Amino acid sequence: MNTELTEEEMRRALFGSPASAAEIITTPVQAPATETEQAQPVTPPLKKKVAKTFTPRLKLTLRVGNEFEGKTYEMIHEADTLSTLLADQEAVRIAKKKYRYVEVVSVKSM
Repeated sequence: MNTELTEEEMRRALFGSPASAAEIITTPVQAPATETEQAQPVTPPLKKKVAKTFTPRLKLTLRVGNEFEGKTYEMIHEADTLSTLLADQEAVRIAKKKYRYVEVVSVKSM
């Protein structure tokens, strides 16, 4: 097997024969129609309803109250994230607006 190819053989292997390139270039182009037609108004395509995708959610149960070791209430917060740390911080921040003492009891995925 001959491993040394001439430059012309390499060009033919990479780009094809020069005859096929000439055929592609010399194809006749159709002239545009001389009659003018009224253009149809472009209507935007109808939007398809996208199915709701699954959003990851966590359900946090908090024990909140305004008195130290006093009466407490149970509060449930749903977070749209899979990160338990972010969900915990978000729930505590929201609960702190209304209650003084906040304790996270449980974190469950929904």
